[in-house]
Amino acid sequence: MTRFYILLFLSVILLPDMNYAQQKRCRDYNIKIGLMPTGPNNAITDVPGVTVGHTTLIEGDRIRTGATAILPHNSNIFQEKVPAAIYIGNGFGKLAGFTQVEELGTLETPIILTNTLSVPTASNALISYTLAQDGNQSVRSVNPLVGETNDGYLNDIRGRHITEAHILSAIASAKSGPVQEGNVGAGTGTRCFGFKGGIGTASRQLPTSLGGYTVGVLVQSNFGGVLQINGLQVGKKLEQYYFRDQLQEGADGSCMMVVATNAPLDVRNLKRLAKRAMLGLAKTGGIASNGSGDYVIAFSTAAALRVPYQPETPLLQQEVLHNSRMSPLFMAVIEATEEAIINSLFAAESMEGSGRQLEALPIDQVLEMMKE
Repeated sequence: MTRFYILLFLSVILLPDMNYAQQKRCRDYNIKIGLMPTGPNNAITDVPGVTVGHTTLIEGDRIRTGATAILPHNSNIFQEKVPAAIYIGNGFGKLAGFTQVEELGTLETPIILTNTLSVPTASNALISYTLAQDGNQSVRSVNPLVGETNDGYLNDIRGRHITEAHILSAIASAKSGPVQEGNVGAGTGTRCFGFKGGIGTASRQLPTSLGGYTVGVLVQSNFGGVLQINGLQVGKKLEQYYFRDQLQEGADGSCMMVVATNAPLDVRNLKRLAKRAMLGLAKTGGIASNGSGDYVIAFSTAAALRVPYQPETPLLQQEVLHNSRMSPLFMAVIEATEEAIINSLFAAESMEGSGRQLEALPIDQVLEMMKE
């Protein structure tokens, strides 16, 4: 990043970082989802090279929004693209950059998650970021990849308060290690299953006998249905679910799911992996309703699969995993997606915005149900 953008980042006033150690996740309450072991941080950043950054905007009584950046590696992503695929569970959304990823099978910018009406701003910021990088002086076309959910229930979304500086700050703050969850970044103003939603993440580590690969997932949860935790019908027991009373207010919303792995997967198998993330969403009780934008972006960080912007030879030679070795990765992404969504609920706190109140998941009640 050039000196200009470093200075720009320093000029943006961000909210203080939360103490990760104080954030409670489902495993802190001995709720263990699935069978496979997690990575050391149980986060998408357990995949080597992946970093995550947030910018959070909480101002007055109406601004409740933000942005989250996911970077596949710390080099020039445009010059060293990574294989990527996108699966659409339900397409009521505004995923900018989809068609080129679908056509070419590569990711050439960081992934940005934000609110619905800030997608154009985030795209502009990604273009600015990419054009400013050393080595990109002659670049004349950039495919920014930006996903969104609608946080207009708590946030003054029509005010379009996200700026390019906020997006660049999220990118500049991206780091490895533990990831902030809940009311942060792109999850600041979201709701999930009628409770406060947000950012959530989880990972799974395959044993050496199955390749030793890591799968990490980060979600921006903003959707509805009938909440289930490890198969327990929590939403039904709490009488908080879609179509209640008619059956009830809104399952519409969206869920952005980002899947990272260091397994050497080609584009076809990345799309197969992305499809399985929807099974993880379903296990939490999500229904991919008519008005929900449910998208999965999957990429591989395997260094041998990076695609150079200016190849030195006409042939691209790669070694990729056989189809027969995919099933453990499928299981890993299902478990990690399910747990990432549940973590987004456990980490989120009650929030008021735009004259409305969203309560956090009543964890004490949930724990009593789990005991029963």
